[in-house]
Amino acid sequence: MKIGILLSRVRAEEKWLFEALEKRGLGYDRLDDRRVQFDLANPGAWQKYDVILERSISFGRGLYATQMLNRWGIPTVNTAQVAATCGDKLLTSAALQAANVPQPNVCVAFTPEAALEAIEAMGYPVVLKPVIGSWGRLVSKVNNREAAEAILEHREALGNYQQQIYYIQEYIRKPGRDIRAYVVGDETIAASYRNASHWITNTARGGVGTNCPVTPELNAICLATAKAVGGGVLAIDVLEDPQRGFLVNEVNHTMEFHSSAPATGVDIAGKVVDYAVEIGRGEAKRRSHAFPARVA
Repeated sequence: MKIGILLSRVRAEEKWLFEALEKRGLGYDRLDDRRVQFDLANPGAWQKYDVILERSISFGRGLYATQMLNRWGIPTVNTAQVAATCGDKLLTSAALQAANVPQPNVCVAFTPEAALEAIEAMGYPVVLKPVIGSWGRLVSKVNNREAAEAILEHREALGNYQQQIYYIQEYIRKPGRDIRAYVVGDETIAASYRNASHWITNTARGGVGTNCPVTPELNAICLATAKAVGGGVLAIDVLEDPQRGFLVNEVNHTMEFHSSAPATGVDIAGKVVDYAVEIGRGEAKRRSHAFPARVA
C-alpha cells in the first residue's frame, strides 16, 4: 500500500501520523501543497497512491486538490465533498439543519443593513463569523448596536466578498469551556474539554485541553453530525447549553489534535492512519473487481 500525505508544513500532528505509518510498515510520500501539480490530461503520477490523506492548512489548496483526486478515482481522507461542506460554516449549518442536528440559531445576510436587522432580531449578544476561516480568527462577539455597526462597516470595507456574507450565530453562555470530539468512521474515538477564561476557547487562542468522557449522549450527537456532513475523519466542536444540552458549533475536516491526544491518552494519529488504510484497501478491492487480472 502506498499513501500520500498532502500537507502545508510538518506540525505535531503530521509527525505523529508519520510515526504511525512507519510503525505499521506503510510506505508514504510527503506531498508539499506548495509544490504539487495536477496535469488534467495526465493523472498517472497520482495513481500510484491507494489513498491520499489531506492535511493542508490552506482550505483552498486542500479543496481543489481533493476535487481533482476524487475525479480521477483516487480516494482521499477526507473527500472533496466533505471538505466543501465543513470548510464553509454556512454549508455546515445547512447540513446540520437538514439532518435535525441541534445547533445554535444561525441567520445569514448579504448587506450590512440586513445583517443589522438580523442581529437585532436575534438579540444581543450575537457571534459574527466569517463563513470560511479557522482558529477563531475574525470571530466577534457583538454586544450592542454600536459594536454591530462598527464591525459591519469594517467587514464591508475589506473588499473580500466572503467578508460580506454575514454569518450571525446565537451566543451560547457556555460554562467556560467547549468540547472537541473526534470521529473516525463510525466511532467517536475521544473528546476533550477546551477550557479558557476568554469566551473563545480554541487552543489556538489559549484554550487548555483536558479529557472529556465520551458519554452516550455526546457520541450520539457526534455520529449524527458526522453523517450529516458526509463522514470521515472529523473534529466536532460542541457547546453545552444550560437548557438545551449539546449543540454543535462547527465541524473541522482537517483536524488538529496536538492538545487532545496527550489530554485523552488516545492514539488519534494511529486511528486516522488505520481509517485511511481501510479506505485505500476498499478502493483497491473495488478496482480489482472492476478490472480483474487476465488469466494466461
